[in-house]
Amino acid sequence: MLEIIYKTDVKNIDWTEMKSTLSQDNFDNGRTPEQLKASFENSYAICIAYVNSRIVGSARVLSDGVCNAYLVDVWTLSEFRRKGIASTMIKKLMSQLSGQHVYLQTDDASELYAKLGFVEQPLGMGKVVGKWLANNDSEITK
Repeated sequence: MLEIIYKTDVKNIDWTEMKSTLSQDNFDNGRTPEQLKASFENSYAICIAYVNSRIVGSARVLSDGVCNAYLVDVWTLSEFRRKGIASTMIKKLMSQLSGQHVYLQTDDASELYAKLGFVEQPLGMGKVVGKWLANNDSEITK
């Protein structure tokens, strides 16, 4: 049986490995290892899945801690999909969001989220301020 370890803190994460694995699995949105680290450190809650010390999944939540949360960066390494890893990560995160409205955006995993109780909402909108990922690098080193 596959032994999966779920971490919910940012200690001892190899951000270069995460960047490389995301890139190889076509789930790279262009963040550097330092930007990945900042993204996860600045999150309300995170979950990273490991098999034999190898990163095989990630998910994180942005939240105000009161009423609104946004589920982002949900990913499972292709060869480990359909084994319950994403569902487990999401459930671990949801357990920390009692009373909050949790929103997400997905291009291709509607079925997964529906099984977890999410319902489609008719409209979402977005905007990139300035140029994608071009932000103040001094903020990333916090």
